[in-house]
Amino acid sequence: MYLKLLNKENKIAVIGLGYVGLPIALEFAKYFDVIGFDINQQRIAMMQQGQDPSHELDSLAFINKNITFTSDTEVLKQAHFFVVAVPTPVDDYKVPDLKPLLKASQTIGKVLKKGDYVVFESTVYPGCTEEDCLPVLEKESNLKAGVDFKIGYSPERINPGDKERTIDKILKIVSGNDQEALAEIAAVYGQIITAGIYKAPTIKVAEAAKVIENTQRDLNISLMNELAIIFDKMGIDTKDVIDAASTKWNFIKLYPGLVGGHCIGVDPYYLLYKAKKIGYDPQVIHSGRRINDSMPGFIAKRLVQMLIQKGKSPQNAKVLVMGVTFKENVSDIRNSKVADLVKELMSFSINVHLVDPYASPNEVAHEYGLTLMDSPSDQYDAVIVSVGHQHYKELTIDYFKSIMNGTPILMDLKGMYQNNDSKITYWRL
Repeated sequence: MYLKLLNKENKIAVIGLGYVGLPIALEFAKYFDVIGFDINQQRIAMMQQGQDPSHELDSLAFINKNITFTSDTEVLKQAHFFVVAVPTPVDDYKVPDLKPLLKASQTIGKVLKKGDYVVFESTVYPGCTEEDCLPVLEKESNLKAGVDFKIGYSPERINPGDKERTIDKILKIVSGNDQEALAEIAAVYGQIITAGIYKAPTIKVAEAAKVIENTQRDLNISLMNELAIIFDKMGIDTKDVIDAASTKWNFIKLYPGLVGGHCIGVDPYYLLYKAKKIGYDPQVIHSGRRINDSMPGFIAKRLVQMLIQKGKSPQNAKVLVMGVTFKENVSDIRNSKVADLVKELMSFSINVHLVDPYASPNEVAHEYGLTLMDSPSDQYDAVIVSVGHQHYKELTIDYFKSIMNGTPILMDLKGMYQNNDSKITYWRL
C-alpha cells in the first residue's frame, strides 16, 4: 500500500477536515495524492480557496499540495487509504456521541474495496474501533476485515494554537489489526512525521493511550482547582503557593483554571463510559471531572460574594468577561467553560458583556446562544479575564481601571497580572 501511495497509483482520503483532519491532509498532500472530504460544503468552498475555516493555517499551507477538496462521496471511490478524523463529542448527559464516527464509517464502507486500509484518528474509548466502527465497515462493504481490507488506529495529537509542535514534529502512535497492517500504516505516517513513529502492539492499546493522555492532565488540573478552592477559603494566594512549592525539584508546576476544549474536558468521559459498561465505576476520574466541571459555578459565586461585600446588588451589576475560546490565541470555542461561566453569572441576573478578538460572533451565538460584543464598554463593576490571549497579557491595571467604576473588581483567572493598586480589588485562582 505504501509504495502504491508514494508512486501515486493509489490515493489517500481524509474524512473530516477540522482542526485534526485538515493539517494531516495537507501534510500527506506533500507526498501523496489526497482527497479531503467533509460534509460541510461551506467549509469545502473555503478550503478550495486556500482558507482554513478553523484559522489555524495560513494560505501558504495550501500551496503546491496534491489535494482535492470535496463533499461528494462519489469521489471517495478513487481512494484506497482512508483516514477518519471526525469529531467525537459527548452529549448533554456526558455520554459519548458516536454519530459522526459511525456515519463516517458508513460512508467509507459504501466505497470500500478489497485491499483498502481504514485508519481512525478520532479519540475514542478502548475497543471502539473494532467493536463499533468495524461492524459498520463490514456491513456496508460486504467485505471482511483482515481478509479483504485492513484497519488501524493512530490517535491525533494536534495542539491548536501551537506553532512550534506542528503535526510533523509530534511523535505518532500507530496500530493495525495485524503485523502487515501495522507495517504499512507506520510507513505511510512515517513519510510525514519527522519526530518518529511508535508502533503500539494492538489497536486497543493505541486507543487507551490516547484517552489516558488527556485523563491524566484532567486529574492533575482538578487537583490544582481543588487546592485553589481550599486556599481561597483560607485567604492564601494559590499562585504564591505553587511558585514556592515548585522550588522542589520533583514538584510538577501546574495551575488551576477552566478546563474546556475537546480533549481534556471530553476524553475522560469516554473512558468513564467504557469502564461503567464493563462493570467498574471509576472514582478518581469521576471526581476530577466533577471538580473541573464545577469551576464556572465556583467563580461565579465568588464574584457574587465580592460584589455583595462591596455593597453592590448582583442584579444591578455590569460585568465584562474577556475571552471565550477554550485556550489562548485560538478561535476554537468547542466545550468552552467560559460560556458556562457566563451563564452562571447570568443566573444571578448579572448583566454580562462578552468579548474575544479570536472567536466568531456567529459561532458563539449558534453554539451557546450568547452575544459577542465588538469591544468593551465602560463603568463595569467587575472584569473577568478568562483566557490568556497575547493581547490581554499586554494590558495594564490602569487599563482595567479605565473601563470600571469607582470600586472595581478584577478577576484574573490566568494569573497574568500583578496588582499594586489599593483601589482595585484583585482576585485570581
